[in-house]
Amino acid sequence: MRAYDIILKKRNGGKLSKEEINFMVHGYVRGEVADYQMAAFLMAVFFRHMDEEETYYLTESMMRSGEILDLSEIPGVKVDKHSTGGVGDKTTLVVAPLVASCGIPVAKMSGRALGHTGGTIDKLESIPGFKAELPLDKFIENVKKYGIAIVSQTGNLVPADKKIYALRDATATVDEMSLIASSIMSKKLAAGSDAFVLDVKFGTGAFVKDKEESRRLAKLMLEIAKKHDKKAAAVLSNMNQPLGKYVGNSLEVIEAIETLKGNGPKDLVELSITLGALMLDLAGVFSFEEGKEVLRKKIENGEALEKFRILVKAQGGDEKIVDAPWETLPVSERVEEFKADKEGYVSWIDTEKVGTASMLLGAGRKRKEDRIDHSVGIVIEKKLGDFVRKGETVAKVFFSEKSDLEAAMNLLREAYFISDTSPGPFKVVEEVIK
Repeated sequence: MRAYDIILKKRNGGKLSKEEINFMVHGYVRGEVADYQMAAFLMAVFFRHMDEEETYYLTESMMRSGEILDLSEIPGVKVDKHSTGGVGDKTTLVVAPLVASCGIPVAKMSGRALGHTGGTIDKLESIPGFKAELPLDKFIENVKKYGIAIVSQTGNLVPADKKIYALRDATATVDEMSLIASSIMSKKLAAGSDAFVLDVKFGTGAFVKDKEESRRLAKLMLEIAKKHDKKAAAVLSNMNQPLGKYVGNSLEVIEAIETLKGNGPKDLVELSITLGALMLDLAGVFSFEEGKEVLRKKIENGEALEKFRILVKAQGGDEKIVDAPWETLPVSERVEEFKADKEGYVSWIDTEKVGTASMLLGAGRKRKEDRIDHSVGIVIEKKLGDFVRKGETVAKVFFSEKSDLEAAMNLLREAYFISDTSPGPFKVVEEVIK
């Protein structure tokens, strides 16, 4: 078997066998398939695509390229959640303690920021002292003892995805359906949970812009989960504006805390409650509608906030952030206001540009090795449908001496469109797919 023949077969539109896919994936991890051959293979897949069976084989091959976690010693049904990436998406910081406060173990491995989307681990690491890297035995011990742990992915979890994603990022082959699905699901399956809730985003701030394409992606991933005998559900959520008001690491932790205190923005609360209720449903403890009511009560009675405090303390973080987040978290004192140049309604937002502006301030990474500045970010004062007067503040920009403030401000000007007519009500949860 040769890489050349497999590349040629897919380039010509042929269907690949399980053995051929394994040859490419495991050969690449071992260094037997060269970068230029895998790049050619990925481009062939990008243009010719894979069918459902090929995507399943690709997911399986990537999943088995490294260790597969065994969480069986943690009692109960382990339910994970995953977002396909968004701007201002701090739902894990809200949903994880919410669900854990209901007695469902949350053993979560999360990622870091790359490009215009934020990373849960970067947000948690803005908390002074918080340790996101824990040995596997400590990770499991924390879940058993406290009911919750959120850590960065282990080094040997799906190494094929790490190598292949880096190549996809450099060769313009990121946004292909089977490659996205296999990347996400290989990591979820290897992480050892019993069930998954997938937050599949569409719109200007998502990797997959088109709603119908996002629905196809959601159904493909659900089918992969089903073939692995895993329960799963998906939410199609709207990323045509930032989620909540705060974009940036410390700022998003602050907004998550406020949400757990009952003061969260409507869109963040709705999406978090929806995702959390689906997790409770898959765990078999409440129906979807019952779960929504239970989770709202967990916010009202303070149990969800207390579970977040326990999470922070258990992983070495300063629990004072719960009571005094602005004073405890690193937030820049340098603030520039982005103001409207005309009167009217916010009719359209290029959310990806808002995310990129935050990244240019230092809140995200252009490259994986870049250092995050936890103190910078953007507070959105005006969202879709809001009326704004000329000279009124649309967003507050928190920056540092290392920020590319000028470029970030220019992107915000390009991101916002103000017109004489309102775009109508915004719906963050578009569809629930079970």
